[in-house]
Amino acid sequence: MPAKKQPIPSVWTRPRPQKQQPALSRAQIVSEAVKLLDAEGIEALSMRRLGTQLGAAATSLYRHVANKDELLELVVDEIYGEVAVPEADDPARWRAAISACAHSLRTTGLRHPWLTALLGHAGLVYLGPNMMRVSDRVLAILRSAGFPPGEADQAISSVIAYVIGMTGSEAAFLSLLARTGYTEQEWIEQLWPAAEQAAQEHDRLREEFAVQRGQDPVRAREENFVYGLDRILDGLQLRLDQLSGSR
Repeated sequence: MPAKKQPIPSVWTRPRPQKQQPALSRAQIVSEAVKLLDAEGIEALSMRRLGTQLGAAATSLYRHVANKDELLELVVDEIYGEVAVPEADDPARWRAAISACAHSLRTTGLRHPWLTALLGHAGLVYLGPNMMRVSDRVLAILRSAGFPPGEADQAISSVIAYVIGMTGSEAAFLSLLARTGYTEQEWIEQLWPAAEQAAQEHDRLREEFAVQRGQDPVRAREENFVYGLDRILDGLQLRLDQLSGSR
């Protein structure tokens, strides 16, 4: 006999309580959770710890969220409210608009280094108001450019996957760096002799290291991000050209 299907566990799929607790609002809970995550990371967040930060019993938080997973849905959507998306007012400038959105998402992810890890969180449902707003506005840009329904979503999924992947690696590195006390430049200078020694028997790696020697690490990260983003946008432009030619 098939197992009885359970409701999808998401804060967005159940009614919001009509009667709110005057002393503690959902907005207060989310704001304090974001502060805790920014300061100490995902590992530090628990309902008990958050209750202590708010000066309330953990049980009082459950009036607003059923569990920690629902809280994570709320904080992810809260942070998505920081992502800027240009208006879809000029189809010819779709590429610049998508690039601006990608850069804004990267900046947001680096400002909140826990974000990219949560975006792959099991059970996270992307139905929050900020997520829906960002998604709809990005789709408007791609639809105005000429991508049909369905393919517009595939196009933006490709861009976002790239941004999240690159930003997640950067955020993890910067978080590690913060724990060591080194600046990026100091870290590279300490590591460089060992890297050059390890590459002695690998000609191509030696050549790459020689090119990178002395680069500003912050600028290098930015240039690497732009390079990959531009190649993805090149591919999307090629696809648009194909769609235009088939009409």
